[in-house]
Amino acid sequence: MLKPRDLFETNELYQLMIHPTVFPYVRHKAASPEEYLFITKQIIEEEALGKTISRTILDEWGQPIGTISLYDIQDGAGFLGTWIGVPFQGKGYNQLAKKEFLNEIFFKYNFHTVFLRIRKENEKSKRASLKLQYVINANELHPTLYEEINAGEAKYDLYKIPRDLFYLVTANEQENEEEQVI
Repeated sequence: MLKPRDLFETNELYQLMIHPTVFPYVRHKAASPEEYLFITKQIIEEEALGKTISRTILDEWGQPIGTISLYDIQDGAGFLGTWIGVPFQGKGYNQLAKKEFLNEIFFKYNFHTVFLRIRKENEKSKRASLKLQYVINANELHPTLYEEINAGEAKYDLYKIPRDLFYLVTANEQENEEEQVI
């Protein structure tokens, strides 16, 4: 479902990214396939330097359908950014990608917190995030960070995923799945 970013997928991802309901919420906007190729090269270089962790989200046939990344990495924490192309939205890919990516972030790279900043007007992303039992509204828990992300023109809600809560929820889900099999 996830794979490291590469340059061979940029045209397909660019075509999905430019959809008018996706584009406003993408962190690294590009005006052309060539610009998106350049941005992807930069992301790959940033990952080699430990500044970013980025993966391509794949459908069940291995086709690229979006990206999931951890940005602004600092002191065992970072900001999550995800986008999925319109034809693939509402089909469960978001939850699956987040779960797989967070497993990697928390247990391979040993992060303790993942933050999400979601534009106040982006109701679709807020609903999708709050479906995940391990996501906590952090506006009041981290007031300094909340003020910092809202210093510009765009206004955001702040959410966080603590490693311990993620582990607790996903371990409980796994246990329930195993009980249903028996």
